[in-house]
Amino acid sequence: MKDLHKVIKTIRLSEKATLLGERNNEYVFSVDVDATKIDIKQAVEKLLGKKVTGVRTANYFGKARQERRATRGGIGRTNHWKKAIVRLKEGEKLDLA
Repeated sequence: MKDLHKVIKTIRLSEKATLLGERNNEYVFSVDVDATKIDIKQAVEKLLGKKVTGVRTANYFGKARQERRATRGGIGRTNHWKKAIVRLKEGEKLDLA
């Protein structure tokens, strides 16, 4: 993956993600589906200026959705997406405010 700006899409803010940040110094990002752990680590270190000690990833498949029109088959699907949990070096924090 060449362009680091396309690796990280958004930061995911949820109750579980907030607890991970407070307890384990881990932050949750929504990343590009084709991004590898090395790409994610490089993107966080270069774009955010923080030292990364570990990256965990999880792929999520899009959910099937029922469309209102029955003429086109009636089945749709949301997009597939990938989540990355990034652990920062001890003493480093991300300012989310």
